[in-house]
Amino acid sequence: MLIDKKKIIFEEMTAKHIEDLVLIEKASFSKPWTYKGFEAELTNDTAYFLTAVYEGKAIGYIGLHTILDEGYIANIAVLPQYRRNGIGEMLLREIINYSNKKNLCFITLEVRKSNVAAIALYRKFGFETVGERKNFYSAPQEDGLIMTLQFDKK
Repeated sequence: MLIDKKKIIFEEMTAKHIEDLVLIEKASFSKPWTYKGFEAELTNDTAYFLTAVYEGKAIGYIGLHTILDEGYIANIAVLPQYRRNGIGEMLLREIINYSNKKNLCFITLEVRKSNVAAIALYRKFGFETVGERKNFYSAPQEDGLIMTLQFDKK
């Protein structure tokens, strides 16, 4: 479904977004986060979750946890019918900008080895494969790549 990207609004996650995010999770992952999982992030001082809202509905999100000057992307997901509109790219760009403003040294994430589209997106933004986690994912079992974007803080 093609959409007007100019109508996408980025909002920090609040309780009003959680039901939409649970639907995004169920459509995107074999082991989705629960309502309670998202709810807990609302009071987590290390968490920053950003939603992509279109026509009043959250259609994508990205979650980041920061520890000192390090950033760890928890998840990035877009509802299947809205994929291929650049929403994942916009979310990733927003979280990179946020990370720079917070003066982080790097952001990192894990991705399934078979998720070619996601790996290509991360590489487009300068993420590099720095390691591998054997059998990191289940349902189905698969290795995960560790990809990291270093920020030049000289």
